[in-house]
Amino acid sequence: MSAKWKEVAQLRFKGERFRDHALDLSALTQLSQFQKLVAETAKALWRAKNPNQKLPKHFEDRTRLCLRSIREGSAVAPLEVFIDEPEQKELWEPEPVEVEEAIELACDVFDAANRAQALPENLPKNLVPEYLRLGDGLAEGEEVELSTPKRKTCSSVTLKSREHLVEFTESDHEGSVDITGTVLEADVRQRRFQLWLNDKHSVQVSFSEAQEEKVTTALKEHASLKVRVTGCGKISPSGRVLGVNDVQDLNWIRLEEVQELDFDEHARPIEDVIADIVADVPKEEWAKLPKDLGENLDHYLYGAPKK
Repeated sequence: MSAKWKEVAQLRFKGERFRDHALDLSALTQLSQFQKLVAETAKALWRAKNPNQKLPKHFEDRTRLCLRSIREGSAVAPLEVFIDEPEQKELWEPEPVEVEEAIELACDVFDAANRAQALPENLPKNLVPEYLRLGDGLAEGEEVELSTPKRKTCSSVTLKSREHLVEFTESDHEGSVDITGTVLEADVRQRRFQLWLNDKHSVQVSFSEAQEEKVTTALKEHASLKVRVTGCGKISPSGRVLGVNDVQDLNWIRLEEVQELDFDEHARPIEDVIADIVADVPKEEWAKLPKDLGENLDHYLYGAPKK
């Protein structure tokens, strides 16, 4: 495969200060932020598909966006990636699918934000702040349109869409849940039970009449049965499941099955996995962490008073 440039997205800056296809210098920070959110999204999507694996060599090169020209029509910034012959062909698709998937997800995120709808299920919730930073500094009547070669319509970053993202980061929201735990309490009359995920965290789950037998059996045999619940529920800004009000599926898992599934003698040591994750974080990002993070973790995650 010969080396080439491929356009994967366009950012169109619309507003009075971008007339005559002039790119306001403050917009350069937006291009940089778009690069960051695309790169981080691509990493998260790849890891979701390839759990417990280290990012392939040159992954960041595959997600590096480049600006080689500015086009007319307000200020249009066509973003391209450079495709070169990979050293290890078996690790790569011939085209940069990882960056394209990340950009398509970004379009879905901003489409949902403009409609005040739930954000895509496959969006890593810890990346929402990065999406919120795109469009920072936009004035009334200004917007950034995001388009791709595959999409006929553009996704817009506006003050309105950013307001919805702010609401998402500051308040509980409805979303898909998939949790497993032990049933230790059940109220058949109210049709709800407490699913204990660990020794400290339980979630209230509503159930239907058809699911009653499974719930009561799980309660009776809680020493040997766990329950997996999938459906829709309330989720905190930090991603913690607060409750499940629409159970789509409820199944038993016997403890011996859990042990068989959890044990993998060939699995990488957790310290190696953590080391890989730490290595992927730039030093300048570590420098941004509060010095008292370890002591006041609950404060930064949940707003608890500092110690």
